[in-house]
Amino acid sequence: MTTLDRMLFFSYIRSYTIVLVCVLSLYVIVDLFTNLDDFTGHGFATMVEHVFYYYSTRISQIFDRLSEAISLLGAMFSVAWMQRSNELMPQLAAGISTRRVLRPILFGAALTLTLGPLNQEFIIPRIADFLTTDKDDPDQKKPTQVRGTYDKSGLHVEGVAAFRNEKKVFWFFATFPENGPTGMMHLSAKEARYIAPNPDDPQRSGGWMTYNTTTTPPIGVDSPLPPGLTMISPGQFFLKSASIDFDAVTRGANWHLFSSTPELRRVLARPDERRQPAVAVTFHMRLTRPLIGALLVLLGLSIILKDQNRNVFISAGLCLIMCGVFFMAVYGCKFLGEGDFLTPPLAAWLPVMIFGPLAIALFDAIHT
Repeated sequence: MTTLDRMLFFSYIRSYTIVLVCVLSLYVIVDLFTNLDDFTGHGFATMVEHVFYYYSTRISQIFDRLSEAISLLGAMFSVAWMQRSNELMPQLAAGISTRRVLRPILFGAALTLTLGPLNQEFIIPRIADFLTTDKDDPDQKKPTQVRGTYDKSGLHVEGVAAFRNEKKVFWFFATFPENGPTGMMHLSAKEARYIAPNPDDPQRSGGWMTYNTTTTPPIGVDSPLPPGLTMISPGQFFLKSASIDFDAVTRGANWHLFSSTPELRRVLARPDERRQPAVAVTFHMRLTRPLIGALLVLLGLSIILKDQNRNVFISAGLCLIMCGVFFMAVYGCKFLGEGDFLTPPLAAWLPVMIFGPLAIALFDAIHT
């Protein structure tokens, strides 16, 4: 790296940091004052603590949605400032090509674009439980909806209401498949509590402890039981199921947005999972995300540098318009994929196929 390279690289990092702080701070301020009433009613100290934890996790979610746009804005402001300060013309006069001048900015953009996938894969899955917490429910005491789900053996589990703070489901129902050794069987429990896997007690962990339980047909003390079901006492059973945990039965419609890519792949391999198109589209868009970010930055820089005599504010405005059109196309393809109008791989790769050649052509047409 030459001195000029280091100067441009740190100029991009400075612009990226300023844009990142401004965007996230603006989101926190606007959202906080818009929903301030939802945080009150728990005491001042509790409110401050809840506000801190709530927005410290939401910042990660907002960054996930805007990371590519923030990288584009950082590169755009770096190049615009370089043009406005007449720092580009002397380098071109010295025989340095425009693409060579942009190399440290592109290198910086490549580094910051990796922060989005890293945040998606390693941070958001760890804080997914906090991201699904309502503003007015810091202790997760409100009931949440229970959604039916299957495991690979055909076991179906559903319920009426769940409480996240206790990992408990009221009116828990399980249906065992008819191809099992005991035939089709229904289990109904007034209450079921999920027990996380524990290596010290593998027999009674990693499943559901049910209370006030009845079965159809009735089960006696010496009756055969379906696989995974153990009678503790009359009316109390333990149902072991590795794949049907508490998160599996309380997932919302957008649960897949908070899961890592390996988890999405495992879900797609399971039979009878709900919202398969949405999960498949999200999985393939994770694979194309680095390319989407790179194409966005190349398109933005190409528009700014296409006419170096154009007013810098006009170039920045055109760049923002292009960014809006780009994301409209990406989310439009996502919508078509989730609606089964396009196959999930095509919905994810179509924006790359549309904007890829355009970005390469525009970047190649930059005056050097």
